[in-house]
Amino acid sequence: MTPDLPPEPVLHDWPLPYEHRLESRPLAQVDLVVIHCTELPDLDTARQYGEREIYDSGTGNSGHYYIDRDGSIHVFVKPDRVAHHTRSYNERSVGIELVNRGRYPDWLDSRRQTMDEPYTDAQVASLLALLGKLERELPALEFIAGHEDLDLAQVPASDNLHQMVFRKRDPGPRFPWSKVLDAVKLERIRP
Repeated sequence: MTPDLPPEPVLHDWPLPYEHRLESRPLAQVDLVVIHCTELPDLDTARQYGEREIYDSGTGNSGHYYIDRDGSIHVFVKPDRVAHHTRSYNERSVGIELVNRGRYPDWLDSRRQTMDEPYTDAQVASLLALLGKLERELPALEFIAGHEDLDLAQVPASDNLHQMVFRKRDPGPRFPWSKVLDAVKLERIRP
């Protein structure tokens, strides 16, 4: 008896205008998936942030895949390109962003560090299908992490410069890690 495979996900190509300027890489280099949440109100706002060119190379910060609350999956950057989504891990990883308010709009306010919005069932189902696809297509894929596992930097709070807050807290406490880890063969890393 073969285990039930997640359904093949439907991917909507929506390449960022600067995707072709991102460094190319062999897929065999990718051994890590990093789970994020957008910490923005909706997919359109996440797109606007992703399109911002903030580096001299004419590129910006973005994940590879964005999963909206309805479960739709949008490809901003193909996995054979290095996207800027996690400091020090971009060259070896694929970034998956789940649309979720997170701490928006007070990301660094010490009084607003709670992340209350749950992830939708449709988002989780699409994430599992996408992870299954990536496991089949990326030969070296072995690890998974949350952004908060890899970026432990603290910065002064926006409301009190004498208090430190974590720069990144995503995907946050509402992310269903046990369900995801039960469904994949990937090992969660927390350096």
